[in-house]
Amino acid sequence: RVAVVGAGVGGLTATKCCLDEGLEPTCFEQSQDIGGVWRYTEHVEAGRASLYPSVISNTSKEMSAFSDFPYPEDFPVFLPNARLLGYLRRYAEHFGLREHIQFGTTVVSIRKCPDFATTGQWDVVTEVDGKQTSHIFDAVMVCSGNFYEPCLPLHCFPGIERFQGKHFHSRQYKHPDVFQGKRVLIVGMGNSGVDIAVEASRVAAKVTISTSRGSWLLSRVFHHGYPWDMVFNTRLKSLIRNSLPGPLSWRLINHSVNQWFNHENYGLQPENSCLVREPVLNDDLPSYILTGRITIKPGVKEFKQNSVVFHNCPEEEPIDIIVFCTGYNVSFPFLEEAVVKVENKHASLYKYVFPTHLERPTLAVLGLIKPLGAIMPVIEMQARWVTRVFKGLCQLPPQSVMEKEVNEKKNQVRRFGLSFDEVLKTDCLVYMDELASFIGAKPSVLGLFCRDPQLAFTIFFGPCSPYQYRLGGPGRWEGARRAILTQWDRTLKPTRTRVPTSKSSS
Repeated sequence: RVAVVGAGVGGLTATKCCLDEGLEPTCFEQSQDIGGVWRYTEHVEAGRASLYPSVISNTSKEMSAFSDFPYPEDFPVFLPNARLLGYLRRYAEHFGLREHIQFGTTVVSIRKCPDFATTGQWDVVTEVDGKQTSHIFDAVMVCSGNFYEPCLPLHCFPGIERFQGKHFHSRQYKHPDVFQGKRVLIVGMGNSGVDIAVEASRVAAKVTISTSRGSWLLSRVFHHGYPWDMVFNTRLKSLIRNSLPGPLSWRLINHSVNQWFNHENYGLQPENSCLVREPVLNDDLPSYILTGRITIKPGVKEFKQNSVVFHNCPEEEPIDIIVFCTGYNVSFPFLEEAVVKVENKHASLYKYVFPTHLERPTLAVLGLIKPLGAIMPVIEMQARWVTRVFKGLCQLPPQSVMEKEVNEKKNQVRRFGLSFDEVLKTDCLVYMDELASFIGAKPSVLGLFCRDPQLAFTIFFGPCSPYQYRLGGPGRWEGARRAILTQWDRTLKPTRTRVPTSKSSS
């Protein structure tokens, strides 16, 4: 019996993977519906992620699909949140997941049973309508996400207590009406910060983004108009990136990113472009900077009653509203610190999944990773691996080996001054291949070149879409080959809505 915490992307695929392996999942969801971060609600709900209605996926549908369930061909290439939620509903219905979900159920605590060292079992306490119930489970999959506890370090902003205007965290944002005619400051330059700045600039008097580090900016529309991730995340390009020395590899990426526009000219150039930074996906920001709708400024030095002073900028800038886009804390309120310890927003987990010190590997955390690519197939691969570990079909290395790997990442934080986001970032293709090799689902490109050259060519030179991990091994899907060979058909179908009759008549 496996307890699954949360019925978002992670919880749904975890439940499905349990069923695939013959396990008995019970998924606990505190709200009344599935979808997690992708289910929009008008009001911010405690304990769950909050979405603004204009959110669109940053990764394309072919790269974001679960590996045995392609998106419908008429769905747009990048998905508005309502369409992505619709996909999750289809997934849950197709695989019969709802009957394994208990809605309106909050997980209060998860503790080791007294005989954990021999049984590996957990005591899971849940609450429904104020009544608590204790359950015993053989294993636990934590899929609660990490976008519900805002990180708002006001102590890092001198003078904020004197500021007389309005300020709030981006989690509270829903509609741009609040910015009508106002002078708006966005602190932080992640995806949410840029999205909110673009929306605000359509109604506000002035919008300024404050960023101390800068950021690379990507467009969803990449080379030759194709989706960015279908061009960027290929086996060939991953091989090149990971074979070259780090500085040279990132120099090539920097050169590629600057083909769209010179980041230095727009005030966006990262402070240290050799370190891995999560790029921002936005199609509007460069033109909004050009037209004066948005201004880029350095980090905040201090706030005054009705203004802000930036570093290296002597003059004050008047503002009315501040939106802090400063990210989220990692939090597991239902777990004891002895089970999963969080330091500097970083949890000590082997392969970002398993606590290293448990006597029995019967608890796993899914989704605590930020790949430069789609998160959905990554979480699915984590779940496929985890369920086979639970069954004893895959073995974890000795504790000392796991702890050594985790400590190397901690030392990386100290040595390079990286933040939580950088530590959790990884090349999604390399990571997926590694987990797939654990369960015997990694595709053999060389082997395929002998047996099926067309498929091998598509796999190596084309997008590394999730269907590749269903060609063989446990969980093999008969439709995988066809899904790979027709991925561009499904990509182009919703955009080729007008076909010219002839060039001469245009």
